[in-house]
Amino acid sequence: MINKDFRSVVNKNLDKKYNIDFLSLETARKIVNFHQSFPVYQKTPLWHLDDLAKDLNVEKVYVKDESYRFDLNAFKVLGGSYAIGQVIAQKAGLDADNISFEALKDAKAKLGDLTFVTATDGNHGRGLAWSANQLEYKSVVYMPKGSAIERRDNIKAENSECTITDMNYDDAVRLANQMAQEKGWVMVQDTAWEGYEEIPTWIMQGYMSLAYEIYDELNKEKDKRPTHIFLQAGVGSLAAAICGFFANVYQDNLVKIIVVEPSTVDCIYQTAKANDGKLHNVTGDLDTIMAGLACGEPNPIGWNVLNSYAYSFVTCPDYAAADGMRVLANPLGNDNKIVSGESGAAPFGCVINVIKDNDLVALKEEMGIDEKSRLLFINSEGDTDKENYRNVVWYGKYSKFEK
Repeated sequence: MINKDFRSVVNKNLDKKYNIDFLSLETARKIVNFHQSFPVYQKTPLWHLDDLAKDLNVEKVYVKDESYRFDLNAFKVLGGSYAIGQVIAQKAGLDADNISFEALKDAKAKLGDLTFVTATDGNHGRGLAWSANQLEYKSVVYMPKGSAIERRDNIKAENSECTITDMNYDDAVRLANQMAQEKGWVMVQDTAWEGYEEIPTWIMQGYMSLAYEIYDELNKEKDKRPTHIFLQAGVGSLAAAICGFFANVYQDNLVKIIVVEPSTVDCIYQTAKANDGKLHNVTGDLDTIMAGLACGEPNPIGWNVLNSYAYSFVTCPDYAAADGMRVLANPLGNDNKIVSGESGAAPFGCVINVIKDNDLVALKEEMGIDEKSRLLFINSEGDTDKENYRNVVWYGKYSKFEK
């Protein structure tokens, strides 16, 4: 333990190489081609925060800003759209390696009506509802208790049936799965369990589009590759997708992948800490402002990737995520302003605290952060809950000094 607010465990299993061929560069290129076929596709920005890098005494700070993705304010649509595309391709007999938006639309006449169902804190459900709506299919979305009304309304705006339940996230997933079985709907969930692995794998693969964009841009600009990549984790699907992709493309000189979770909802950290070959769930209300990370049960496919290739697993308190939101919203010098939600800013705020807080020197040293470090973050969401965003950034909610 570093201190009462931040905990860390270094991975003891980096010599156990899980097969990550499904997260290869070649596969990522095919998936990028699929996403590029959507009329709304645009590559999201990779910001270089050079003035902040100087302030932190590191060489580079990169932030991939997914708040611009498909005008949906979050990255999740990449996974949901690709998974829906693969489902339709299977049902319609299309070439799964060469699907496109237009081919999927044309398949509607052959397939007729389909209903896609999922559980979500907001971003995944909105991405799935948008994808289904674009292709003229129905969707049903269940949200856990306490979900933001704005996030629910954004899902409904995509012609989706959306309900905020009285359950936590993991129980909402079980409800969605039950309804899929009873009604013949297609479950498109970003976590996996025994007997349900194919669609979650497609979702993880879909996330590689953003990783490929980073890799391609750094190569074209002849920028140095990152030394560290900090990845937020709920069930671990995004973290594993990005981790696996960069473990493939940088296999001769691995980047330090550091996984960040809320200190109150830390199933990945608990699993890594136990290191007993079992997944360790977190139960209860899953209370954190990082709604997108409030997941108590790890994705076993994602965990297998992280268990072989992530350098360490870290937890941080809510105030660290809030710190990240405030720092990104108030840039230094010529740096770009970045609008980041609670989950999007979590790894960034964690590292700001690690570098700035003298009580966290041991964690900074464990991470190997120094003046030659090049730090990469993914802003996974923008202000998807605008009221809470303003409360944090304008009014200082969730400060370390709140009583």
